[in-house]
Amino acid sequence: MAFLDQNPAIGFPLAATLGLLVGSFLNVVILRLPRRMEWEWKREAREVLGEAEIYDPPPPGIVVERSHCPSCRQQLAWYENIPVFSWLALRGKCRHCRTPISMQYPAVELVTMLLVLACVWRFGFGWQGFGASVLSCFLVALAGIDLRTQLLPDSLTLPLLWLGLIASVDNLFIATKPAVAGAVVGYLSLWSVWWLFKQVTGKEGMGHGDFKLLAALGAWVGWKGILPIVLVSSLVGAVIGSIWLAIKGRDRATPIPFGPYLAIAGWLVFMWGEQMIDAYLRFSGLGG
Repeated sequence: MAFLDQNPAIGFPLAATLGLLVGSFLNVVILRLPRRMEWEWKREAREVLGEAEIYDPPPPGIVVERSHCPSCRQQLAWYENIPVFSWLALRGKCRHCRTPISMQYPAVELVTMLLVLACVWRFGFGWQGFGASVLSCFLVALAGIDLRTQLLPDSLTLPLLWLGLIASVDNLFIATKPAVAGAVVGYLSLWSVWWLFKQVTGKEGMGHGDFKLLAALGAWVGWKGILPIVLVSSLVGAVIGSIWLAIKGRDRATPIPFGPYLAIAGWLVFMWGEQMIDAYLRFSGLGG
């Protein structure tokens, strides 16, 4: 790691390559994990209801099964699966059936690469840079899944929470007490809003996954970062959500996933939270 810190001309290209490869894997997670979850829910529901077993083959796994075209089901050769470059070379279409390939694939790969580069630039190539990159990759996967399905899987939010707490044991980013407090405050803050909204309106204003995601972010940034995350995510969500509703011609009752905005705000606060707070205090005149 010290070698990479001393030789950024080698370290940054390696980090970029790793980011692209991980981004390609995150595309698989975003697309396949919700299908696996739905399949498992249906199987468990049949068991609970005592219904007869039916032939219901599981969807492709996340790790073992090779990538294939979702339209013609043709397995992809290795040279068709090179992050970003294969999409450009194929001009965004399947080589076999010519069906357009979603922009999601290169977008997720490029975003992951940029986030990993930002992490190693900010924290270096040691454990801090690695930990920040792990957090970033989890947030990309969670944001992508929530955008597509309005789900924030426990299989991602809970490991992210525990990883933040484990990192705090060695004081990698923050100490253990602020990390535990951040997880508690993060969960209870959104849970309280959800509970009050439900008591007043009889409706659920957000999913439980949002509580768990903010708790996980709290474990990484501490309790002091919760309020900035909530404020930034609310601001970003209000602006982008309003634009999206206007473009789609939807009314304000249309449910909008909040997870991506929490992920964006959480990442920004994790990376530059202290600088953001200092800048706000100077701008508002509260900083003296």
